[in-house]
Amino acid sequence: MKGKILIFTFLTAIFGWSATAQKSFRVGYVDMEYILENVPQYQQASSQLDAKVQEWRKEVEEKKRAIEDMKNQLENERALLTKELIEEREEEIAYQEEQALDYQQKRFGPNGDYMIQKKQLIRPIQDQVFTAVQEISENRNLDMVFDRTANNGMIYADRQYDISDQVLRSINRAANRRQIDSREGRQALEAEENRTVEQDAKIAEENQEVQEKRNEREALLAERQRQRDSIKAAKQKELEARRAKIIEERQRRIDSIRAIRARKDTIN
Repeated sequence: MKGKILIFTFLTAIFGWSATAQKSFRVGYVDMEYILENVPQYQQASSQLDAKVQEWRKEVEEKKRAIEDMKNQLENERALLTKELIEEREEEIAYQEEQALDYQQKRFGPNGDYMIQKKQLIRPIQDQVFTAVQEISENRNLDMVFDRTANNGMIYADRQYDISDQVLRSINRAANRRQIDSREGRQALEAEENRTVEQDAKIAEENQEVQEKRNEREALLAERQRQRDSIKAAKQKELEARRAKIIEERQRRIDSIRAIRARKDTIN
């Protein structure tokens, strides 16, 4: 909905400008994802949320494993159980599956805890971005600023209109001012604030190179983990096949014993 409003506003402004052709129309944009990645407060809170997510996923997996164990136990004991006991076990398994699905939706559904806390995490940063955008727009005489990561239909934008670094700089300045209470710290902050946009851009480029190297390393680690998971899954599949074979052989022996007993009863 927000993206549609931006499109409508943008087109209205463009058409109005085209009709009058009396003044230049200045547009800027921000990259919200880039800003979030470089705000320390957001990264810290995001790490805490990621830790919670890992706990929730672990709980979901534990519930799934418990259900799988119940299913395997039922299959192993099915031949020795009455029809009523089998039905009772199956109903319990179905109930536990329903509970596990409800829990998963509660945590990761569209209205689950993850989405709610994610929105709560982003909202304060968005407020800071809007404040910074307003200030920068006034200083640079911009007519419109929008987010290139939103659903606004932007397929190209010249880098010169990107004010993400200025927004990020404004947010970090505000945060630093709140934290610094020493003379040396204030002097260092003043020196940082006196840097030009070009100097900031160079520093940002260097940080980007560091981030790219970090991403490459994380991708390599992820690929190694994927290979380990693949090997583990193959071993698990082989183990399950062996278990199924054992259960099948056990069932054949039980059927054979029952057949022998049935023949004896017939003879007697």
